Amino acid sequence: MDDPSEIVQFLKNFRAEVIDAFQSLEPCATFKCTQWNHPTGGGGEMSVIRGDVFEKAAVNWSGVSGSQFPMNDSSGPFFATGVSLITHMHNPHAPTVHMNLRLIKTEKEWWLGGGYDLTPMGFPYEEDTQHFHNSAQQALGPHLYNQFSQAAKTYFYIPHRNKERGVGGIFFDHYHDLNVWKAVAHSFLPAIMPIYHRRIHTPYSPTDKQKQLDLRAHYVEFNLLYDRGTRFGFLSGGSPDAILCSMPPLVKW
Repeated sequence: MDDPSEIVQFLKNFRAEVIDAFQSLEPCATFKCTQWNHPTGGGGEMSVIRGDVFEKAAVNWSGVSGSQFPMNDSSGPFFATGVSLITHMHNPHAPTVHMNLRLIKTEKEWWLGGGYDLTPMGFPYEEDTQHFHNSAQQALGPHLYNQFSQAAKTYFYIPHRNKERGVGGIFFDHYHDLNVWKAVAHSFLPAIMPIYHRRIHTPYSPTDKQKQLDLRAHYVEFNLLYDRGTRFGFLSGGSPDAILCSMPPLVKW
């Protein structure tokens, strides 16, 4: 892949679609956009909303370059671009969702990665889980879905808690099929938006909210201890604010 400009434009268009969809649920708040520059080349944009539906949601894009790839699966000069998003909902019955799409390009190779996963904060609904996974399977077909779903079970596992952080999803890395990568993007909003339309108005109690805050702690633990995107962001000199905007606004241990 000599020119990643098509990928960059696709990511920016996808990001705009997600922001528009999330904004449609939030009548009294809007996304605040903040640009940042990378010290060795490129930069990105954070888009964060805090409102009545989303206690906090972030939909970020970045495109950065450097002289030395910071992880141990490649080396030399690199370009990395991606969209990463996270939601933390006011209503405990509305689950957190995470999604990432990325391209990594070095002198000798390039690859695609990404996926999405669903994390109920104490209130898993089987119909929501089935819908989320069915959307991924329809986009990928049974073989790839099974492969990516199993990879998500392995990746989104919290060893010190001895559990998955949610109800799964799909995950892939070092992949080279652009059509599959785009299919994952196109299936994301159909996977999550019907769930939010079902759950954001569900009545909840203060006890429900406390349960949500307890489980958010597990989410923070995974992101800070195990998540490759967090490690890559810090090791490559990315914006700390952009990296850590995946953290929930309130949490308790």
